[in-house]
Amino acid sequence: MLTTTQRTLLARVARAQRDGRVPSLVAGVVRDGCLAWHAGRGALPGTAQPEAARPDDVQYRIGSITKTVCAVTVLRLRDEGRLDLDDRLEQHLPGTPLGDRTVGQLLSHLGGAGSESPGQWWERAPGGSLAELGLTDADRVLPAARRFHYSNLGFGLLGELVARVRGRDWLDVARDEVLLPLDMTRSSPRPQAPVAEGHAVHPWAELTLPEPEHDAGVMAPAGQLWCTAADLAKLGAFLLGDTGGVLSAATVEEMTLPAGIDPSSPIWAGYGLGVQVHRVDDRVLVGHGGSMPGFLAGLWVDRDEGTGALAMGNTTAGMDSGLGAGLLADLKAAEPRIVDAWAPEPSPVDPSVLGPWFWGPSPYVLRAVPGGLLHLGGLGRPGRSSRFRPGPDGTWIGLDGYFAGETLRIAGDHLWLATFVFTRTPYDPAAPVPGGVDAGGWR
Repeated sequence: MLTTTQRTLLARVARAQRDGRVPSLVAGVVRDGCLAWHAGRGALPGTAQPEAARPDDVQYRIGSITKTVCAVTVLRLRDEGRLDLDDRLEQHLPGTPLGDRTVGQLLSHLGGAGSESPGQWWERAPGGSLAELGLTDADRVLPAARRFHYSNLGFGLLGELVARVRGRDWLDVARDEVLLPLDMTRSSPRPQAPVAEGHAVHPWAELTLPEPEHDAGVMAPAGQLWCTAADLAKLGAFLLGDTGGVLSAATVEEMTLPAGIDPSSPIWAGYGLGVQVHRVDDRVLVGHGGSMPGFLAGLWVDRDEGTGALAMGNTTAGMDSGLGAGLLADLKAAEPRIVDAWAPEPSPVDPSVLGPWFWGPSPYVLRAVPGGLLHLGGLGRPGRSSRFRPGPDGTWIGLDGYFAGETLRIAGDHLWLATFVFTRTPYDPAAPVPGGVDAGGWR
């Protein structure tokens, strides 16, 4: 990385630590599958001089970034055929008042589960078992799929689901199936030195107060894990596509597609399957923020640019939540990605079927795009658009956009897409247009 770029990144991190009054802050940039740059500011453990420490090896509690790891353990079961995202919770975890909510709804915070578990403030009090939570109908706060409602409780239930299906504690599953395969050897459910001590910073004075650390019990999948910058960078590389065989690239992409939208967010924000999705200016960032008493953290990746940024601080409140996005913007401005050169590749269909098509009088164009895919979109004006992947028997299946999941069939003189017929000319009388075409023609 250029020296000038490093100075720009360090300046942003230094200002975030000072202005946010964060006792210690570690931040870094992920590029080419690894932690390409990192820095620490403030009183890092083990040294009076922050610059002499190894900032990338200091553990911080990452809070809700743990939810991404939880989602991966659930999706591994789905990919193995052990469950389906449309399965009701009670099929795998009977006896809860949220049994009629689906696995997919809980993963995307659309299950209507309460934001917190009942009883004491779970983020500051030792947790117990699911039975000890004593869930009641009061923990169903919204109808299923009615609206986005962030739920720590929902991820506690998902972790317990994984534990029941695997037959062992969720933390053991997460370690063996996600953390170790991704070489995240300095990630753990409880702190391991060198570790930052969590603090609250007084709102009106330059004073700090130590925060408690505990085992969250059944709520661990919602925010238990501790992690170093070096390890968190590996989770960032995973979200960028270096999956290490933990999940397929297609499943990781599925995680990043927003299902629920948070209308309270000051920027466009959605939630996929265990990851937050934010639009910042002209970029879509995928990742997760995290908070627990004494700690704030964030991990964000720009999948188009192939870069990521992370930040971890030992403060309950105050750290700039936009630090990761700012680091990515600085990096893109200073060292923009050099994209691969274009090269020809075989057309996935006969080129004669590509080009203009009409949905009634509206012009569209069907074209081949890299990766053996097709794209159908408006021609010269806005229109419904989607990419399509090969399906069975010569069909094509919508990947995204309006026609996601729908089947495209290519005939000689028309296209069938859902119930729509696309023709080579507007309302071609020779094509099977539903309702027919007026015999008098255009006039």
